[in-house]
Amino acid sequence: MLKQYKEAIEKSNIISRTDVEGIITFVNDEFCKISGYSQDELIGKNHNIVRHPDVETSRFKSLWDTILTKKIYKDTVRNLAKDGSTFYVNTTVIPILDEDDNIAEFIAIRYDVTKEVFYKEQLIKKEKELEELNKTLEQRVQDKTKELEELNKTLEQRVQEEVSKNEEKQRVMFSQSRQASLGQMLANVAHQWRQPLTELNLAMFGIKKAALYNKTDELIELYAESKNIIKNMSQTIDDFSNFFNPQKEKYPFNVAESITESLNLLDKILKSEMISVKTDFEDLYILGISNELTQVIINIIKNAKEAFIINSILIREIDISIKRQENFALIEIQDNAGGISKENIEKIYEPYFTTKHQSSGTGLGLFMSKMICEQGMDGHLDVVSKKGLTTFSIKIPLVTHER
Repeated sequence: MLKQYKEAIEKSNIISRTDVEGIITFVNDEFCKISGYSQDELIGKNHNIVRHPDVETSRFKSLWDTILTKKIYKDTVRNLAKDGSTFYVNTTVIPILDEDDNIAEFIAIRYDVTKEVFYKEQLIKKEKELEELNKTLEQRVQDKTKELEELNKTLEQRVQEEVSKNEEKQRVMFSQSRQASLGQMLANVAHQWRQPLTELNLAMFGIKKAALYNKTDELIELYAESKNIIKNMSQTIDDFSNFFNPQKEKYPFNVAESITESLNLLDKILKSEMISVKTDFEDLYILGISNELTQVIINIIKNAKEAFIINSILIREIDISIKRQENFALIEIQDNAGGISKENIEKIYEPYFTTKHQSSGTGLGLFMSKMICEQGMDGHLDVVSKKGLTTFSIKIPLVTHER
């Protein structure tokens, strides 16, 4: 049985024995097969006969330092065959001790991992190629962006030259363009005004009711609330007018203050719908217009509110965080309103797409929000939805704020 065990090990592994000086005293057939040397060429030779010249001397020093202290050494070793080809073996070198606990010889048991190393090297090579590709990708995107910018600079002139060839066509195109812009503006204003008008109507009803019962404090509170709603609606008009103005002036503002303003405006809705909002804010500044970001947050939270109602969610939670991510401010708004279906998540930024009843929305809220983030603040607006949770991520470049 011992003989059979020995044969089984020798036929399934690459085995060699050396004396304490590293001179080969035995090799099996598998060692000869992978190295290309015969037993006669190997026995009596130093084990360096298969040493690859590119392997650092320090690794062989580590090998001898280990085995001379009667410890087992393990490593993946690069060797050189007789025909000059390279092969890799996972190697275990075991010191064999005599009765006096002195080293009598060394046995090395190996198995071939050349293919695995080759595939690993190919994988690393491909990863490096992808890394180089990614390095040039940004530059190529910038080049294409510059081309588009140059194209846009001449676009107006070329359009005017073409339009001037036909005055009637110019008049029709101008009229259609103006009507489309006006229609889009009015639709957006209607979308932004629908909710505050409902709130204002409720507030006025509350004023009437409070007046009947002569509740002065409640009248004052409802009056202040109504003024705040009207002020916000007026600001919405200014914001939409300003949004399409290419000369609008941007300024550094505190992200947390802008989001806090949106929560204050929605405070009554959040309380009435029993929506819990948790916040975790870092003190960060970005460049843009504060009220535009406020409108974006309002749009996202209102959509979550509608989803809570449609999906009959009992425990309603929204988590809002602001944190630094490299040179960007990352705003994340997560709700547990049931998530967005796969067929809808690709369409939610399209103008006039909505899953709500026509009386509740026009489908322009997220479209305008994406425009504000990307065009107004040079940022990004993305969404991920899974397991009933929806997370909107807004990423905007940071600016230095001087007090």
